[in-house]
Amino acid sequence: MFNHYDKKETLKYPTLKKVGKPEEVGFSSEKLQQVDRLIEQEIKNGFPGAAIVVIKDGKIIKNSAYGYAKKYDGHTPLKHPQKMKVDTMFDLASNTKMYSVNYALQHLVSEGKVDLYQTIQHYYPSFKDNEADKIKGKDSLRIIDLLHHTAGFPSSVHYHNPARAGDLYSQDRKTTVEMILKTPLQYEPGTSQIYSDIDYMLLGFIIEKVTGQQLDKYVETHIYKPLGITSTMFNPLNKGHKEKEFAATELMGNTRDGVISFPNIRTYTLQGEVHDEKSFYSMGGVSGHAGLFSTTGDLAVLLQVMLNNGGYGKVKLFDKETIDLFVKPSDMNPTYGLGWRINANESMEWMFSEYANNNVIGHTGWTGTITVIDRDNQLAIALLTNKKHSPVINPQIDSNRFQGDTYEISQYGSIIKAVYEAMIN
Repeated sequence: MFNHYDKKETLKYPTLKKVGKPEEVGFSSEKLQQVDRLIEQEIKNGFPGAAIVVIKDGKIIKNSAYGYAKKYDGHTPLKHPQKMKVDTMFDLASNTKMYSVNYALQHLVSEGKVDLYQTIQHYYPSFKDNEADKIKGKDSLRIIDLLHHTAGFPSSVHYHNPARAGDLYSQDRKTTVEMILKTPLQYEPGTSQIYSDIDYMLLGFIIEKVTGQQLDKYVETHIYKPLGITSTMFNPLNKGHKEKEFAATELMGNTRDGVISFPNIRTYTLQGEVHDEKSFYSMGGVSGHAGLFSTTGDLAVLLQVMLNNGGYGKVKLFDKETIDLFVKPSDMNPTYGLGWRINANESMEWMFSEYANNNVIGHTGWTGTITVIDRDNQLAIALLTNKKHSPVINPQIDSNRFQGDTYEISQYGSIIKAVYEAMIN
């Protein structure tokens, strides 16, 4: 009796439990089946695979997998496609930005180890304007400018491809940081808002400067391990995992079905290796913008941390004030917080659905992943798909449009809408 009481006393934050019936937390079991029907219909129509987790009031009300983790080897359909499971690991793509960089920064800000108004030059003295740069302003750029995506950087630089990167070419992680620091600004800082991978590559390097550890080591040791989650990591194939544990992505490496080429390009079907080219070739798989893998079960815990205002069980990662700061709408564009996207207006309906309120936050990832966090309703959803595990429709015309992109599930909002519709008003 004493032990039970003692344990209860030290338990600080709610931990997830599986719900008996969804009705316990205000959901209709019958209406939740509509989520299954929608996704299963997409699978029947040829969509590769998906997994979804829904949590409400500290309970897991849905954790389901659909379709296939791997349907093709190259362009050849497999005779026995690999089934998707609830513990299949997914390439999170840009959701890496939230679950690695944002969680790390929210932790470091809460601990007083990072000041969001500190300049980038404080950490990297070589980060300064070159005489030849048409647009100046690097000297005064701050961490918060990177988080707001208003720092002046282009959306991307193909550092891994010499034909596109020119003098900024790098397929070596140590060299890449120097190339990022040299990357010229595309617009005057603070005058526009352009979502940029470079912002988050640089934020990842700043975290490494502050902590003295590589990003993967830092988040795996200080964020994931204390929470007891074991399937969230960078470079999982180097850490004892096998290819069959993953949802596969592009069929022909990074060639977009043969139209793209650069040194060391992969041509095999990707499974368990980060798809993103900058992350894989230029950053050794560990980058603030892409490279993290996870499962629905692990993400449920990470989502609950946000719903709990910063902790889980006996672990406190950050405080509510820090979360509130990170999810505050920016003055320039209310759909951006610090990294987090916000359902501030109708332009975000495709992602959050028409039922989500204006405070709902989240993020998406190019490979087909979405996070939705509704703090007001104590509700969170992670939908993970492998939509890029499909042929490119017309590689010559648009090398980034895959067959998997054409399905309704790839717009996310219809599935999120079905979850909201299953809530009993």
